[in-house]
Amino acid sequence: MTVHPFTYDAAPMRVRFGAGVVEELPAEIGVLGLRRALVLCSPEQEETGRAISRALGAHSAGVLAEARMHVPVEVARRARDRAADLGADSCVAVGGGSAIGLGKAVALEHGLPVVAVPTTYAGSEMTPVWGLTENGRKRTGKDRKVLPVSVLYDPELTVGLPVGLSITSGFNAIAHAVEALYAPDRSPIVSLMAQEGARAMAEALPGVAVGDFAARTAALYGSWLCGACLGATTMSLHHKLCHALGGTLDLPHAPTHTVVLPHVLAYNQDAAPDAVDALSRAWSTRDPARRLWDLAGELGAPRSLRELGMAESDIGRIAEQALRDPYANPAPVTYEGVAELLRAAWRGEPPG
Repeated sequence: MTVHPFTYDAAPMRVRFGAGVVEELPAEIGVLGLRRALVLCSPEQEETGRAISRALGAHSAGVLAEARMHVPVEVARRARDRAADLGADSCVAVGGGSAIGLGKAVALEHGLPVVAVPTTYAGSEMTPVWGLTENGRKRTGKDRKVLPVSVLYDPELTVGLPVGLSITSGFNAIAHAVEALYAPDRSPIVSLMAQEGARAMAEALPGVAVGDFAARTAALYGSWLCGACLGATTMSLHHKLCHALGGTLDLPHAPTHTVVLPHVLAYNQDAAPDAVDALSRAWSTRDPARRLWDLAGELGAPRSLRELGMAESDIGRIAEQALRDPYANPAPVTYEGVAELLRAAWRGEPPG
């Protein structure tokens, strides 16, 4: 085994995991030295957000149920202004990537610490990556001040997540692990976490599809590992494409990851043998890209960009966006290669 030079920089946050742990949120706020938190959630999660607000009691500054996919800049500004008007000294982001992304935007612009309570497997809570969408373009960046100061993983909060969204959210998490395995700044610890996270999530998803609570618990464990990998490494072609598809075409975030991931993995497999070996061990296969595509089909997840609402005529401009700004990727990124990848993903063809 050859160990290459690396840097390992652990994320500075508390993590609490277990069924019912959200009941300890008021105590957690106190431990962190915070006083009044604005609860952020999406309109679909408003009932959960208000339950969290009631549980916080005097620690709650109110609820803002306006989180949306890809964090539109105007929503971020409203959240920032609401927090200031209510005298909040922190935010509790309840939900998936939309709510936690909104919390990050407030942290970025207003400096308020965020406590994350994930209800999906997106993994955003473990990363310093923020994103804002304005005028049809999604900007992303990294800043450690957007990292939540505490994350509470309670599998009981994932029970109400619809099965279809649970499955695509799980594929979103796997995407973090896949890219971490061939990232230029990976480390042995992150690679171990990525392999275990990918294994745990893929193994749990069939159980999640039939409502098994133990499987949901295992999936939340997998999402934590996968999200931590995303937070510790550099994103590549897969995330670049998904950000372009989401920010430009407003395609749904997790389903887009689900469709695109097998094709990007196939694009990179020949150039990333160590990643292929790790995923082969995790999934007991010699073709990880095809295994992912097959798993999506077995679980009834989307497998084409066409069914997500993308027009075939959009392939060219998304491919052009993927070539803007340099970034690391195992295989060379060319317009022809990316356009062909997108054509296969649009049609719903097997990867590779």
